[in-house]
Amino acid sequence: MTYCVGMMLDDGLVMMSDTRTNSGVDNISTFRKMYQWSVPGERMIAIMTSGNLATTQSVISQLEERGKTPDERHNSLLEAPTMFQIATIVGKLLRDTIASSDKDNGQEAAGTFTASMIVAGQIKGMEPRLFLIYPEGNFIEASFDTPFFQIGETKYGRPIILRGYDPKMSFEDAVKLLMVSFDSTIKANLSVGLPLDLLVMRRDYFEPVHQRRITADDPYFRAISVGWSEALKLAFESLPDYSFNAK
Repeated sequence: MTYCVGMMLDDGLVMMSDTRTNSGVDNISTFRKMYQWSVPGERMIAIMTSGNLATTQSVISQLEERGKTPDERHNSLLEAPTMFQIATIVGKLLRDTIASSDKDNGQEAAGTFTASMIVAGQIKGMEPRLFLIYPEGNFIEASFDTPFFQIGETKYGRPIILRGYDPKMSFEDAVKLLMVSFDSTIKANLSVGLPLDLLVMRRDYFEPVHQRRITADDPYFRAISVGWSEALKLAFESLPDYSFNAK
């Protein structure tokens, strides 16, 4: 399992993903779930993945055509004219990859190779866009009513984003909100874990305005984790006391 969030703001896009991959409690590994491509001054694209690792790595490899020699490689993401077409390309590759794996491994393996993805980015002259790609290859786009997407282990961190999100918030506040969401998810589910990958894309900038890997010894993340726990305790203690004699 994993946890990834893509969020739209008035100023651009913020993305965060964990890196934990596990096949049981005794087989835990770290793999990158966030990938990015940019053409300075022209486009910036990022993808986050959740699900079967072989499936997601195969899709990323096909997008970059890693099986070819460097001078023969052809990344379709850097040539598609719109973000909608990029989402279509990713969706078709994901659907076909899952179908091929299911066919090769028989009926007993059905459902084993499923995966989902978040696609985000902007092409010059167009608006920043955010898409959620389903295993079937279809997708939905973020909007005013649905301004962020989550994939993976979503339930623990979602209430925090719902209560704290504001499209006008700064990038810094958005990162703080996501760190609280991820900290709560990590505390509640062992299948999500550090390090975390962070990417911030400013509107009309076409290259990362901020990116970093957040490790277990990161002082800011540790301060967020401790501070959030203490704030919750104080908030709980400030609530009215319950009485068995209350009417």
